[in-house]
Amino acid sequence: MYQNYNDISYAESPFGTLNQYMSKTFGWMFAGLLVTFATGIATVVSGLIVPLVNSGLIYATLIGELVLVFVLSGRITKIQPSTATGLFFLYAVLNGMNLSTIFLVYSLGSLVLAFLVGAVYFGVMAVYGATTHKDLTGWGPKLLGGLIAMLVCSLVGSIFSLFGMSFGVLDLVLCAVGLLIFMGLTAYDTQMLKHHYAYFGGDAAMLHKASIIGALNLYLDFINIFLYILRMVGRRND
Repeated sequence: MYQNYNDISYAESPFGTLNQYMSKTFGWMFAGLLVTFATGIATVVSGLIVPLVNSGLIYATLIGELVLVFVLSGRITKIQPSTATGLFFLYAVLNGMNLSTIFLVYSLGSLVLAFLVGAVYFGVMAVYGATTHKDLTGWGPKLLGGLIAMLVCSLVGSIFSLFGMSFGVLDLVLCAVGLLIFMGLTAYDTQMLKHHYAYFGGDAAMLHKASIIGALNLYLDFINIFLYILRMVGRRND
């Protein structure tokens, strides 16, 4: 049964109403994206990308990202709100360094196009998740299962590609499926902000940390939508 979360207001928290809480969460997300893309551009312009790639340190950024996601997701109830915020922005920096390689692979026009199209897709699904009266909690396990299946197929395709076997059509299909999955996750994660707001009540610290986790989930949704669109329509540099 649909619950009107707008009837709940935790005035004693820094978030106040549900709309203020969601606005704050999306604010964290947009700030994280800004840090990521600024870091990516700075990494390329400064020339730091060359030693990162040549030394293999780019893989260290991937490991660092996994560790940060594990800490934020697994220990969110134990760490301080300021620590959660700092870890989120550290993740954004590391991801920016990792994503800097796309500036070398794809043309600037493709990057801008993928970003704008991704923003539209993300925005539409976020609005749907925020406004629909349909309970989307059942989407979570299904979308996660689809994501795991897609990752397995991608891994198998990558293994076969090592032996010179090309699966161009399969890669396009996987990108389309991945795009649909993360569009669904955008709606799901947006609606989950309402559940978090109601569940954590007037606990200002937990509301802050739930806001950071929500921002991280939405951040990852946008990044993956952007990357899948880029893989589908992007023009590579010669």
